Amino acid sequence: MRRLLLTAATATAAALALSSCGTTEPAADDAKKTAGSITLTDGTGTKVKLDGPAKKIVGTEWNAVESLISLGVEPTGVADVKGYKTWDTAAPLKNDPKDVGTRGEPSMDSIASLKPDLIIATTDLPAAAVKQMRDIAPVLNLRPADAADPIGQMTENLDLLAKATGTEKRSAKLKKDFEAKLAEGKKKLAAAGHAGTKYAFADGYVTGNQTSVRPYTSGSLIGAVNEKLGLKNDWSVKGDKAYGLGTTDVEGLTKLDKNVQFAYIGNDGDKSSNPFSGVLKKDKVWTSLPFVKKGNVHRLPDGVWMFGGPASMNQYVDSVVKALKK
Repeated sequence: MRRLLLTAATATAAALALSSCGTTEPAADDAKKTAGSITLTDGTGTKVKLDGPAKKIVGTEWNAVESLISLGVEPTGVADVKGYKTWDTAAPLKNDPKDVGTRGEPSMDSIASLKPDLIIATTDLPAAAVKQMRDIAPVLNLRPADAADPIGQMTENLDLLAKATGTEKRSAKLKKDFEAKLAEGKKKLAAAGHAGTKYAFADGYVTGNQTSVRPYTSGSLIGAVNEKLGLKNDWSVKGDKAYGLGTTDVEGLTKLDKNVQFAYIGNDGDKSSNPFSGVLKKDKVWTSLPFVKKGNVHRLPDGVWMFGGPASMNQYVDSVVKALKK
């Protein structure tokens, strides 16, 4: 599997994928319904008209697929079904959607064969690919992330998908439940003595003999959730404008506070994604780090998608609380 865990924004972090930048646009709040039709403005400012709530939907990015499932809508087509099942367990697929290729290069023929009502893309895809999709069906092109307001962008996309599918009430409940989860998690961490605890979340990957570490700064969705939980982000590196992801190496970890709580997500289904439990066990720099010696390193569960929607973030909150309360 092409390592699209390094989502589009990792061009900034590791030059492995696509990138996207810019600020969140007020896209979702001007949906208009007339005579059963729905007119929406997507993340690029493009007007998208539907004859009614979309039923047959193709999702080219996992965060959109997760949100659709959370809204009670089973997608007809999904990019990289196997990868979704490996990396995103918060909202399991209940049907058997057609695999429409990779997230970076979806198959136009596969998408067209499904005759969808709507295609959900993101601005991480090349404009040429989105143009081809528009020849097949209406395309809702989401802005997948915004480091200026990560949680706001996530919920805006959720609302836009809800309006496209007629599931606004479900969206409202998902957002309310997410806010409750954040408040509950913050309370539990404070009770465990972790209010204001210095915390650093990362993922990593191995390419050949090179180990790279990707910090999730305050501009990342994970970073924003951490701060809502009352944790203090200890990364000093700068993140990209879309996903809030930085880049460093093992030596860069020496800049973290000696008492930091370090957490990461790997995946046994993608061996290159987990250096912390793999090659770094024999690395002298890693094993000499104070927080490693103290046992303040936490591997969070596989299948928590770091770029997902409320379902994944609820799952993440639970995993952080469980790890830090030990």
